[in-house]
Amino acid sequence: MSTEAIFGAEGAITVDAIYEGPAPKRIVVAYGFWIFLLSDIVLFSALFATYAVLVHATAGGPDGVQLFSQTRIAIETGCLLASSYTCGLMWMAIGARNPAATYLGAAVTFVLGAAFLALEIREFAGMIAAGATPQRSAFLSAFFTLVGSHGAHVTLGLIWLTVMMAQVATKGFVAAVTRRLACFSLFWHALDIIWVGIFTVVYLMGIRT
Repeated sequence: MSTEAIFGAEGAITVDAIYEGPAPKRIVVAYGFWIFLLSDIVLFSALFATYAVLVHATAGGPDGVQLFSQTRIAIETGCLLASSYTCGLMWMAIGARNPAATYLGAAVTFVLGAAFLALEIREFAGMIAAGATPQRSAFLSAFFTLVGSHGAHVTLGLIWLTVMMAQVATKGFVAAVTRRLACFSLFWHALDIIWVGIFTVVYLMGIRT
């Protein structure tokens, strides 16, 4: 390909400088995954806004003060935040190419995430058993949609983590597996950030309503 200058002046940008070929795969994957995370944040922003509008629309039914357990919420939050820490330890082990530490970090992250999910399912089951179903009021519809969407993301994250550990076991720390683990780590930390928002807006403010 000719190195003819684009703007005609000597020393200007050349065709070769413009067309250097496709970006490395790690950059393409990172860019695409950040777009996915941002789209997820837009989704949760819409759910937060909907909840804020409908939080007082209880239609004479129970509200957050009557439904939310401070102890259970604190345990849930502790589990998820601790899982973010162990996920970070797992990523450090991946950087050191230490399989044993990687599996240990992944296992603890999985257990903590599963504990969080079990507590959330128990909360939903208890609310439904008491008649506080999504159909009961606009407040409960918004609550189950927002918190349930986060729980669905945690479930997908646990499945993803399991698949990734299987890939580490079969393929080792090859570039493709490491890229996927980096994406998982970003995804898991993003879930923690979203949960902090849910914990503050839904539970803390709901208990004080």
